[in-house]
Amino acid sequence: MTTTAAPLTGSVHSFDVSTGVDGPGTRFVAFLAGCPLRCQYCHSPDTWYQRNGEPTTVDELVTQIRRYERFIKVAGGGVTLSGGEPLQQPGFVRSVLARCKELGLHTALDTSGFYGDRADDALLDSVDLVLLDIKSGNEDTYREVTGTGRLEPTIRFAQRLAERGIPIWVRFVLVPGLTDDPANVDAVADIVAGVPSVERVEVLPFHRLGAAKYAALGLDFPLADTEPPGAELLDRVRGQFRARGLAVY
Repeated sequence: MTTTAAPLTGSVHSFDVSTGVDGPGTRFVAFLAGCPLRCQYCHSPDTWYQRNGEPTTVDELVTQIRRYERFIKVAGGGVTLSGGEPLQQPGFVRSVLARCKELGLHTALDTSGFYGDRADDALLDSVDLVLLDIKSGNEDTYREVTGTGRLEPTIRFAQRLAERGIPIWVRFVLVPGLTDDPANVDAVADIVAGVPSVERVEVLPFHRLGAAKYAALGLDFPLADTEPPGAELLDRVRGQFRARGLAVY
């Protein structure tokens, strides 16, 4: 008797088409549901649990991508898998990325690196760029930011990417009173400077645009009273990265 394997299914929260935010060019961005971290500055608490997403097969997601295929190719873009944390669903991610490469599309993975060990070589073979969110430079601040976990898996993942020659765009969220301590920023900059495939660092100013989502979910927003960083603080932090010869945005 012949049996047919069930199609590989992931949990997809939503998708969007954006320019200049989630990698080069105009991109199809799929936001996968589920994340092990609870970052204080998270603006998408609606993606924390896989049950918050829509069960979606690889074929179904690729069908959506193909609707924009010509447009994103002409616009010099590609496909970005984001979250949540996409590496919480490594099998689904591996299959979607491989299909995108078969279509000749540039691929990017937006991740904290916390689950970097789940990305096997086959998955990384289909990744052209990693958008790596480095939360903080020391363990105590990392735990304060994320509520759990350790920094070391992210560092290990970054080094593995560099060994494979995979380009990295580092993202660092600047939150006054949380991630802005000069020693913490220096520690992040030191980590990044030691990863040769990092092409750029994006210092992202904290914002409160996700506050309404917390209210809708009946959750307290931990940083409701925190103001976004001012120009002087942004300049200081970007300067700390530039002092190590890094390209900073």
